[in-house]
Amino acid sequence: MTIDARPAPGPLLEARSVSRSYGRTPALREASLSVTAGEILAIMGPSGSGKSTLLHCLAGIFTPDAGEVWFDGGRLDTLSDAGRSRLRRTAFGFVFQFGQLVPELTAADNVALPLLLGRTGRRQAYQRARGWLDRLELDGLGGRRTGELSGGQAQRVAIARALVTRPKVIFADEPTGALDSLAGEKVMDLLVGLARQEGATVIVVTHDSRVAACADREVIVRDGKVTDPYAGEVLR
Repeated sequence: MTIDARPAPGPLLEARSVSRSYGRTPALREASLSVTAGEILAIMGPSGSGKSTLLHCLAGIFTPDAGEVWFDGGRLDTLSDAGRSRLRRTAFGFVFQFGQLVPELTAADNVALPLLLGRTGRRQAYQRARGWLDRLELDGLGGRRTGELSGGQAQRVAIARALVTRPKVIFADEPTGALDSLAGEKVMDLLVGLARQEGATVIVVTHDSRVAACADREVIVRDGKVTDPYAGEVLR
């Protein structure tokens, strides 16, 4: 299925009055948010506020119960499961709190995996993987399994895996939550710096004000609604 066309250009990624519940418990209540191409956006809020649910709706992992999600000029939420999965493989990259690397594979294997799944040739996939490991200051560690790496090193492997397909958007859910402050600062510096070099948009969910300070803009999710802390208004 193709994405429905939208007549006028707009934000790269947008949630329009999105609602999502788990059983009878609402997680999002008509939440709206727009992100421009190349922007680094921090989504903050207390635990249980709905910020991760919002990220998952924007990434097409969840579909909203009501409202719309638009990406690059077309409806994302109306795509089939296969269509959304294809988009996540080609246009989106992901960095999670604990990396979610495949422990049986080496660092190079993990980074090459998205390319191999996209049918890139093996030689080219590993060449690109090694290049990204070098850019993340992990040269010489490509042959190590992820369990042999420090937390900060493993998270940098996750960043390399997220960026290797040259996605338009990187979704990062508490990317420094399992790291000490020094390793977390290093990870964020590399993530933001490389994303800017690649022209990628970054949406990072965090409760850490130091992480949010790396962003161009921050919004707050509270009780399932999105607020611009500087305007002091709920975004609709």
